[in-house]
Amino acid sequence: MDVQKIIDSLKNAGRSRIVVFGDYALDKYLYIDPARDEPSAETGMSAYQVHRKHLSAGVGGTITNNLRALGAQVLCIGIVGDDGEGFELLRELDRVGADTSYMVHEDTMCTCTYTKPMRKGEDGVYRELNRLDFRNFTEPPMSAQQKMMDNLNAALETADAVIVTDQFYQRNLSAVTDWLRGQLSELAARRRDKVFYADSRSFADEYRNMMVKCNNLELFSKFSGGAGDPDNLEEIIEKGKRTYLRNGNVFFVTRGSEGIVVFDGGATVVPAFRVEGEIDVVGAGDATNAGIVLGLTLGLTPAEAALLGCCVSSITIQQIGATGTASPEEVAARLATRL
Repeated sequence: MDVQKIIDSLKNAGRSRIVVFGDYALDKYLYIDPARDEPSAETGMSAYQVHRKHLSAGVGGTITNNLRALGAQVLCIGIVGDDGEGFELLRELDRVGADTSYMVHEDTMCTCTYTKPMRKGEDGVYRELNRLDFRNFTEPPMSAQQKMMDNLNAALETADAVIVTDQFYQRNLSAVTDWLRGQLSELAARRRDKVFYADSRSFADEYRNMMVKCNNLELFSKFSGGAGDPDNLEEIIEKGKRTYLRNGNVFFVTRGSEGIVVFDGGATVVPAFRVEGEIDVVGAGDATNAGIVLGLTLGLTPAEAALLGCCVSSITIQQIGATGTASPEEVAARLATRL
């Protein structure tokens, strides 16, 4: 594999324009010190006092953050509600320099939000309590779904690639619905001049005419009913080849610390970058997505793009307690260890 080619390609990252389409959420961390607890006058129960909060764009926002850190231009297409969380999500996306003009505003829906109370322990370390999620439990209005497709068609006039982020498990209760999966598959067939790439936790088998990525556990769960050993490379290759032949497009299967298997005619095993010390794997898949698709827009082969994705995620997982990003300089330096 030509590692120097990958390093050199990063110099052109600023030319890439990538649409991140689908599910977005706001990650809201609330920091609580027990020393500040007060009894509630109404209930007598302890009222936790939040003394600090940290906000970041999650799901599609995590991919956006990684692409922007690498220097790519990003156009965001998702759904936000008419609420404070929607304001905060858009502000976080704007803060990193993403284009939010294609986001769909829908006042009948709430902005998906992961509220994470972080309570300080006796050792001074903050630990997450039960998460409080804001979610929608009805299908998005057809008008909002159609608006997403209209905005995607408009964005494609200047974009090089589309990353579809389909990250919720429940069918039709997030931004990406059955109807949108069908529309996206048809659009990908018509627009062969663009890179289409889908990452889906529950519906990877329903995309057509585009590159698809899932992890080894999702591969065995969705494509083989859970049978077999998801850590067995031979079984991964056997099941991945069948999936590749069914879809007829490049198929990526991530394997955590073991790297990625790329199905593109044959099967290419791309090893991960070994890291030492404590790691935090939250957002690792999204960092991988950012690296892969950026690489594809820069003219890398799928296997070369997968190596770039492995490199980006190996840097982000070393950023403890945060959904990390990687700079071009950090990526180039780590890639150079493979020369």
